[in-house]
Amino acid sequence: MKAAPEAQKRLLDLAELDSIADRLAHRRRTLPELAEIDEQTKQFARFATEAIEAETEASDLAREQGKAESDVDTVRTRADRDQKRLDSGAVTSPKDLASLQSEIVSLQRRQGDLEEVVLEIMERREAADTKVRDLVARRDEIAASRSAAEERRDTALAELDKEAADVAGRRTGVAADLPADLGALYDKLRQQYGVAAAKLYRGQCQGCKVSLSIAEMNRLKAAPHDEVLRCEECRRILVRTPESGL
Repeated sequence: MKAAPEAQKRLLDLAELDSIADRLAHRRRTLPELAEIDEQTKQFARFATEAIEAETEASDLAREQGKAESDVDTVRTRADRDQKRLDSGAVTSPKDLASLQSEIVSLQRRQGDLEEVVLEIMERREAADTKVRDLVARRDEIAASRSAAEERRDTALAELDKEAADVAGRRTGVAADLPADLGALYDKLRQQYGVAAAKLYRGQCQGCKVSLSIAEMNRLKAAPHDEVLRCEECRRILVRTPESGL
């Protein structure tokens, strides 16, 4: 393939712009905020799930406490009723009096046991409520931190997109100056190797960093100035400059 030396040198400008675009794309993919947001999203999901589980436990304990307190009220009401019967003097039979007194003692004992149950449930519920508050606070803290990270990510992405758009515009201008066949070859090699054109600098290909042999240097030196050269090692377009060492 033939192309004017100036057109070939423009390939270096194109390669530099593509290199900048690649770096911008890499920065876009590897923004620290992306990993931060991903980790915070996982943490948020974990704490949200734990908060729901804790809230369910607290709700169950609240119902359990309500039932236990209702049982206490029922037993207390029966004990109060029996005590009033006893105090009223309406029961005169010694046998009935003994039975009523025994029932009152039994109910009082039962009430005491139930009140102990209520206290135990209240302690468990208080611990569950504290756990809920802690988990919800942690969940909300992570949500706020993630929101801040998302804002930083969006700002960084906007800046990178702006830079990428500028590079793309400049690249379009450079590519438009190239002969169609040279541009097509460059694009094909870019797809294959990433870097499609490299400078020959002091006898070394700057694409693969391999120093050319004396025989290869002599071959390149003898080649016409408009011939498009390729590196024998990496097959990239080799662009000659005054610093090529030819």
